[in-house]
Amino acid sequence: MKKIISGLFIFYSVIIWAQEAIAFQDVPFKDLIAKAKKEKKIVFIDAYTTWCGPCKMMEKNVFTKKSVGDYFNANFINGRFDMEKGEGREIAARYGVRSYPTYLFLNGDGELVSQNYGYMEESMFLSMAQDVNSPNNKKGSLKERFAQGEKDPEFLINVMKLNSSSDFDFAKKASERYFENKKNTDELSKEDVGYLLYFLKSTEDPNYKVFASRKSEIIKYFPEETYKQFDDQIKLSKIVEASIDEKNKKIDEEYFLKNAVPLVGEHEAMAKLNQTKLGYYEQNSNFAEYEKAALDYYKNPDSFEPNELLKAAWIFSDSIKNKASLKKAVEWAEKSVMRGETSENTYILAKLYFLTGNNEMAKTYAEMSKNLAVGAKKDATLSEGLLKQIK
Repeated sequence: MKKIISGLFIFYSVIIWAQEAIAFQDVPFKDLIAKAKKEKKIVFIDAYTTWCGPCKMMEKNVFTKKSVGDYFNANFINGRFDMEKGEGREIAARYGVRSYPTYLFLNGDGELVSQNYGYMEESMFLSMAQDVNSPNNKKGSLKERFAQGEKDPEFLINVMKLNSSSDFDFAKKASERYFENKKNTDELSKEDVGYLLYFLKSTEDPNYKVFASRKSEIIKYFPEETYKQFDDQIKLSKIVEASIDEKNKKIDEEYFLKNAVPLVGEHEAMAKLNQTKLGYYEQNSNFAEYEKAALDYYKNPDSFEPNELLKAAWIFSDSIKNKASLKKAVEWAEKSVMRGETSENTYILAKLYFLTGNNEMAKTYAEMSKNLAVGAKKDATLSEGLLKQIK
């Protein structure tokens, strides 16, 4: 009898706990959104990973609280997704989830209305949810409201914050409306300057006029020299755009240097030219031109971060045949390995050694890459394949 009573107690405890905790619905993402639209509610998504300590603490200590469960179950459509599995990966990419836990709040159109992070105590988590659940966030699609001409500064700031990673163009348009409606008598805050600079990409952007006309306010927050450097880079981006010959898939170096050198000096202009060539020729798979640009740009490799050099070394290992060039790439990969061995950089170095005829070193680093991958529970297929080639 004691065992039966004990079993019933556990059973009813589980039922009570389940009723008190947030009721996460185990359904596809699209169904959560559809339900939110039908019920005119906001979707709450706990974006977690299995290895995240704070995620586990939230699940154990906060999601189980009666006050939290009552509020979330009454006001939100609740879902949970592992950001490293299944639909979670798509959600992470779509909404720019990069830290855990992340709390996504979405309207019935799948748009972000709020995004928050990290471990929170019960009271803070509830307060955050109550702020999100305001009538203002239930007015409908953010894009529809924007299209209808909404100018409320808080609304526009919210659009900027929520969409800067997932829909940059939309966020940029919101920034332009925000500053268009900000009177010259309203002093720019530090946050305003941050919004202005983040979304400013060209001298033809509407916000460039704000940047130029309100210089005296902007340089209150950083040195005038920094302002000039930022301005130069904006102007350089216009020169870069004009120097790209899309018909022939080439960079017009003569045009670029003629216009860039007077603006920023020969050294800075050459650096920007080579950066532009590297990005453009990689994007267009013109590896002959990429090779020339990389050899010129990285001729003094000590001036560059090892990870940047490693990327160039990886591209060389995949697409360049010239042995002299590959030997330079060996130097670049070695700098990354010297900073710290990973399964990725040791594989690239091993492949470059193999391509330059140094089979002994190639085998050493390929085995190291394989062991590091296995130890970290990563895919070791590439290093295993290279070891077969070496033998």
